[in-house]
Amino acid sequence: MEEFFIMASNYGFPMVTAGYLLIRLEPVIKDLQKSITMLTVVIARQSDCDVEEMNRIIKSASK
Repeated sequence: MEEFFIMASNYGFPMVTAGYLLIRLEPVIKDLQKSITMLTVVIARQSDCDVEEMNRIIKSASK
């Protein structure tokens, strides 16, 4: 049990910091994903791609 407290004191701060940053940056990452998907659509339209091909590109980009 004592080892657990030592590990928690050694690794607790980095884990809390990483969790905080992940929660804080998640909306930014989602906005970037939306922007990239939208740019994919714009480029596909400018390249005269099929609708089916455009949908395939969007689906592969969202994975």
